[in-house]
Amino acid sequence: MTDPDQHPPTTAAETPERESAHASRAHREDDGNQKSRSERVRDLIALVLLSMTAVLTAWCGFESSKWGGDMSISFSRASTARIEAAREQGVANNARQEDLTIWSVYVQAVAEDKPKLSGYVESRFTDHFKVAFDAWNAADRPTRAPFSMPEYVPPGTKEAEAADRRADGLFAAALVSNQRGDNYTILTVLAALVLFFAALSGRLSGDRRQWVILGLALVLFVTGAVIAATFPVMI
Repeated sequence: MTDPDQHPPTTAAETPERESAHASRAHREDDGNQKSRSERVRDLIALVLLSMTAVLTAWCGFESSKWGGDMSISFSRASTARIEAAREQGVANNARQEDLTIWSVYVQAVAEDKPKLSGYVESRFTDHFKVAFDAWNAADRPTRAPFSMPEYVPPGTKEAEAADRRADGLFAAALVSNQRGDNYTILTVLAALVLFFAALSGRLSGDRRQWVILGLALVLFVTGAVIAATFPVMI
């Protein structure tokens, strides 16, 4: 009797076929394992890239906000300095108007040959105008009036000029801060492209296409990180 569990003897023709099938199956398993390893490496790189890009995006947003705040503060301080300059200029204009009034009386007294009156008016000159008047006389009266002399500096003039210079500096600093904030904002757009390509790499068919797109995302990230490293930092 024949044992049902006993396999029929293998013929010489069947042996090469089985060996070929076994080799083919082993090759497919090796390819699958290799592909699986490639996918794991790519997924790991994509995960790290996405994480680092998220950090870069948060950093750029933080810096953009800080520079934007500095811009607002500088603009506000520049406006305050402009107001101060206008106030000091008003003080200088009032002092100049007072000197003009006294000077017109002095000129009239001299023209009418009233030395007593002209002497009295001269004694009423303000301190800053007296300095210019003495320099005007010492220079043999080179101009029609002392007001054009460099020694004539009404109160508030220097303060107004200083406030104007301070306002100009603050305004320029505000523009610089605005540009730096815009630079960080542009980097967030670059980071968004990195996120897009990194996510897209896992959705494409074909191992080579996935690696190409992931490589592009990696290049964009490195570019953005290098550029960000050159930007000034505000904490």
